[in-house]
Amino acid sequence: MDGLNPRKVFSLLFIIGIAVVFTLQFGPGSNGFGSSGGGQAPGAGAVATVNGKEIPLRDFSMAWSRQMNFLRSQGNPIPESVARQFGLDKQVLDRLVNAELLAQSAERHGITPSDEELRKLIHENTDFHSKEGAFDFARYQQVLRDFYRRTPQEYEQELRRQMAAQKMIDVVRTGAVVSDDEVRARYEKEGNQAKLVFARFLPTMYADQVPAPTAAKLAEFQKAHEKEIADYYAANSFVYNVPERIRARQILVKVAPDATAEQKAQAKAKAEGLRKELEGGKDFATVAKASSDDDATKLKGGDLGWVERTTWDPALANAAFALKAGEITQPVESALGLHLVKVEEKKDAQNKKLDDVKGEIATTLYKQEQAKGLARAEADKALAAAKAGKSLKEQFPVPAGQQPALLRFEAETKPEAVETDSFTAQGDSVPHLGPAPGLVKATFEAKGPTVLGEVFTVGEANVVAQVVEREKPDTAGFDKRKEELRTQARQAKQIELTESFLKSLKKSGNVITNTEAIDSVLGSAG
Repeated sequence: MDGLNPRKVFSLLFIIGIAVVFTLQFGPGSNGFGSSGGGQAPGAGAVATVNGKEIPLRDFSMAWSRQMNFLRSQGNPIPESVARQFGLDKQVLDRLVNAELLAQSAERHGITPSDEELRKLIHENTDFHSKEGAFDFARYQQVLRDFYRRTPQEYEQELRRQMAAQKMIDVVRTGAVVSDDEVRARYEKEGNQAKLVFARFLPTMYADQVPAPTAAKLAEFQKAHEKEIADYYAANSFVYNVPERIRARQILVKVAPDATAEQKAQAKAKAEGLRKELEGGKDFATVAKASSDDDATKLKGGDLGWVERTTWDPALANAAFALKAGEITQPVESALGLHLVKVEEKKDAQNKKLDDVKGEIATTLYKQEQAKGLARAEADKALAAAKAGKSLKEQFPVPAGQQPALLRFEAETKPEAVETDSFTAQGDSVPHLGPAPGLVKATFEAKGPTVLGEVFTVGEANVVAQVVEREKPDTAGFDKRKEELRTQARQAKQIELTESFLKSLKKSGNVITNTEAIDSVLGSAG
């Protein structure tokens, strides 16, 4: 959908498929989120309250599990810890909250699905189909009993409620009326398109060509750039002030927080047994792969990489940092369980003062400055050649059958001609290049294919570009795309109306979330 950003596309999918999402994403056996006093904080068994109604922990757990399974089925088996770093847990909770807000709004407006609509949705759910692919009442009862843990009455009551929420969305969407003027305005924006070929000239491409400065030049540069040198030192202090570090491996024997004394004793015996195997000469990485309970490092032989003292549990850090390279700790207890840590390498702390590294920094900045000058000079030369008739593709060809390094997400070692997809003047970004308002402005000022007459600065890069295709809106093009654009404009407005409606429900309502409950569901995934 042209002109829609990924967030809005996702919102549209939510709007269109909410009935399916309710039944598959949230679990058709939800109990309506329970009930508690208005404005009351969620109990230990709930992840949120919405106007006094609780969203149970189990509903969030099921939604999260289905979300992760969906990602895996799409070829994106990301770890749960990474998913949480990107806020996926908050998105799952937000969808549950939105669903409850919509269901409550539907109730207030007296919106109720018919018995026939309910029957149709139940019959379409493949969970209840026989091997022959048809709805099977006996299987329906069995799945509800064994999987959803609900009676038919409980399930149908909640499903009816979820369908009412979908109808509430439909009511909101009916307000998305688009005029001919709005369609024409959309076409004026989207029909104004261009395609570029550009080449980037980065200082890093020319750094190797810069010779080391003479002592006299370095002294002169250092004297003239004292502030820049001090700023560089401050910005990169982590390079010059490094705490003590160890490169380590670990074997974890997990112990649950509520483990009994017997379970703790069994875990300790296992850890001590693994320690004896290591003392007997077994390879640490091999034992870790076979016996560690740490899923994040197990397949890597327990490899933790370089670790600083402050990133660890104090007891574990004290035990590990007291060792010499090659030594292994005794079992050390933490909140996760019992750890055996092998120190493979140690590095002492470094504390370099500004005076200790002034010359080093001055050399770096000198070379950077010279490399920038070389990059600009090469960009000017390429621009002159392009104006003289030698295209960027001729000057900076990409080997046949290959993509430019920029499109392979690899480091660029030389300028290469990159051709963009067609794009519009609606934003300030160029495909494959990113935000470049000056370049976008010059592109759409061009009346046709041409070499743009200046070198553009985009981040650290000097960019030379030529317009290779230029399309302007006209009556014939508008007539051809009018209905398509009307559909897109209506969809965009439906999204805006739905988002606005949900915001109003949240603003006028009372939503309280319980992040501790989420942490308890996801455990060490965070």
